[in-house]
Amino acid sequence: MIRTGPDRRHALGLIGAGAAALSGCAPRDHRPTLQFWAMGNEGSAVPKILPEFEAQTGVRVVVQPQPWTSAHQKLLTAYAGDSLPDVSQIGATWISELTAIGALSPTPAEAADLLTDQFPAVLDTANIDGRSMATPWYVDTRLIYCRTDIMARAGYDAMPTDWAEWKRSMHAVKRAAGPGNYAILLPVNEFEQLLTFGLQGADPLLRDHDSRGNFSSPSFVAALAFYKSLFDEGLAPLASSTQISNVWTEFGRGYFTYYFSGPWTIGDMKTRLDPAIQPHWTTAGVPGPDGPGASAPGGSALAVFKSSRNPEAAWKLIRYLSDPVVQARFNVLTGDLPSRTSAWNAPAVASDPYIAAFKGQLARAKALPKAPEWERISAEMQIVAERMVRGEYTPESAGREIDRRVDRILEKRRWILDREGRA
Repeated sequence: MIRTGPDRRHALGLIGAGAAALSGCAPRDHRPTLQFWAMGNEGSAVPKILPEFEAQTGVRVVVQPQPWTSAHQKLLTAYAGDSLPDVSQIGATWISELTAIGALSPTPAEAADLLTDQFPAVLDTANIDGRSMATPWYVDTRLIYCRTDIMARAGYDAMPTDWAEWKRSMHAVKRAAGPGNYAILLPVNEFEQLLTFGLQGADPLLRDHDSRGNFSSPSFVAALAFYKSLFDEGLAPLASSTQISNVWTEFGRGYFTYYFSGPWTIGDMKTRLDPAIQPHWTTAGVPGPDGPGASAPGGSALAVFKSSRNPEAAWKLIRYLSDPVVQARFNVLTGDLPSRTSAWNAPAVASDPYIAAFKGQLARAKALPKAPEWERISAEMQIVAERMVRGEYTPESAGREIDRRVDRILEKRRWILDREGRA
């Protein structure tokens, strides 16, 4: 057979040569490039505010969105595989763990000004052994969402500020809401509500350099007793979050009047509640034993990893994202509360009546223990608390049981401290 054209091998060679020629003519991007991991909603929103940074600095930022559900494990896997990005959004409670394994680069002296204009407890959370290991990006905490119309029918025009009066109001709003309804929702498979009660006392949650549990202390046992009483007195349904079909529907129909949640719920309330209910809800600070109470600081921080090949550009990015003006713009895109307190003066933030209570609550926040094992500890606390409200423990025996479990988790930490002479 006579072939009139190039054979397959020759044709592929011509294609390859042409592709090489074309690639040789294509302009190359010589800008410094940063890999940036961002989680959840922030992963899709942050690219919208980066073009200005790239134009100002000549640094290209490649954003890789990550789902929150797997982000923590993916960071640990990337550390083990030496494939961490330059910069990442990280949960506030991950800072101590990532510091312990040596993944994070501390804030350099030239970036120390980024640590001003911040909420004290949020800064404290990022401070490990006297060094700031991450820069707060946005903040959150939990407080109380209230049905003001049901409260008014019960004789309350404002949220009580102490436990005793709050409980009296719960009995009143339960009566006002009618049969089959409750005063407050405290899902037994969540630890955050009990943790908030536990932060009200003077006793720390861990002791002996965070190497032992302190959940049998008088103040935490008082928190356990208050928490248990809300179930015992029929003020909270004995239910998990999976048993509540739709929080917004149940809040709207008056199944509960008080609801613990964070700032992410503001947008949901505005869009999901029936229009007839919209004028009748608000946010309020957490009551404490004797007055306005504390809560745990939350949110996300920005971290530069030691493995970054371009730390100078990485810190430029963090400086840009920490700018109060940029944070106010980001609030409009995401609803995230700015970490810089001056950004709260921006019209979009200051004009939202539901945000105001969060500023006061964050000012009263208390940093959580900085043990890398904290997430495991909080899980054990929740398990024992659920068994307590189901009748297996008293508040006193529940405190002792949490301590027993926590001490087992912290056994290796005690061994290390003993070797270092700090036990």
